[in-house]
Amino acid sequence: MKISIFASIILLTIFSSCDSLLPRAPDAEEVLAEPIPDLTEAQLATHIAGDEEFARIFSPAEGLGPLFVSASCESCHIGDGKGHPVTTLTRFGRMHNGMYSALEDLGGPQLQHRSIPGYPAEEIPAEATGVTRLMPPAVTGLGYLEAIEDASILALADPNDSDGDGISGVPSWIENPDFLPAPLDRVQSDGKVIGRFGKKAGAINLLHQTVVAYLQDMGVTTEFLPQDTYNVQAGIQTGDTASDPEISTEIVDNVVFYLRTLKVPPRRNAEDENVQAGERIFSDIGCAGCHVPASTTGSSDVDALSNKTIFPYSDLLLHDMGPELDDGYTEGSATSSEWRTAPLWGIGLAADSQGGRAFYLHDGRATTLDEAIQFHGGEAAPSRDRYANLNPEEQTQLIAFLMSL
Repeated sequence: MKISIFASIILLTIFSSCDSLLPRAPDAEEVLAEPIPDLTEAQLATHIAGDEEFARIFSPAEGLGPLFVSASCESCHIGDGKGHPVTTLTRFGRMHNGMYSALEDLGGPQLQHRSIPGYPAEEIPAEATGVTRLMPPAVTGLGYLEAIEDASILALADPNDSDGDGISGVPSWIENPDFLPAPLDRVQSDGKVIGRFGKKAGAINLLHQTVVAYLQDMGVTTEFLPQDTYNVQAGIQTGDTASDPEISTEIVDNVVFYLRTLKVPPRRNAEDENVQAGERIFSDIGCAGCHVPASTTGSSDVDALSNKTIFPYSDLLLHDMGPELDDGYTEGSATSSEWRTAPLWGIGLAADSQGGRAFYLHDGRATTLDEAIQFHGGEAAPSRDRYANLNPEEQTQLIAFLMSL
């Protein structure tokens, strides 16, 4: 009897101490991997199905390879956040006599540095003149960016710098791939449509981004891109025995819907006096000329995405960032020094998915926001110089604002 009472006391003590023994659940403002509000029950089920596929780890028997970079979507976008330098994608091309080639006949534009057993991985060909490393972005809020109308993006473009502010953002014009449905709701120019995803805005929509990532990053074929990548030096006999396409269109659609319906990165400390002072400085020194704070979505087949005011801090346009960020590589209509304005929402949470230490810019070369600002050249050079002329307190306030996003 005494033993039973003693055991009961121990169990009661353990259960009452759980809060101190277990780590606390993260607050909503610290979590990225949540759906947008107001989804229907059916939409939420599709979101969950896409989430499961996003986390799926492929094996060679399921279609991984023969060449690949990673075995799952989530391994590059941990917790749906930014990637780490060890998960960067390497892309290459060649500039010759003023003409740029993606070197597709030599395995370009993306290097697959891993392969299934018995098959050789790729190496960067000697012919490449431009090589860049692209760090995987956070994937939150993408559905809202997709829902911004082309007209809103074009309204921010100023290719001739007509207003004289030194900023001349231009849209990224991309040829619509044969495997994508014709984008009837998109503005077209000479048969090309506006790209908005990727470091150089080389992807038109999330379907485009997703199927290319399945093939180029994991070697997984779809109905849209049904032929495996292969090492051109080893020949097309890949040793990949999985039948193509290796995943169904239903799976692709679920993953795309999952990406469309991930919530916006949560804002933090917006009422802090230093954060508010930093926000004013951000505007005063011209950062908001490219990192436009607010955008409005158009109508969408997902009601929860329709006609929403969002704060991505991007114009989704290409800007010349000068020699500081020119890697000699390009995509679509972008020059090698042009990059899409990176959305800043979620930037303060970057370190959470990067092992506790943040890495910024397209390749992670900057480890502090101060360093990232210092690398801004070209159209951003005047703002960079104004930042350099701020006093230490003002610089700290600007950084505090960025960390609140």
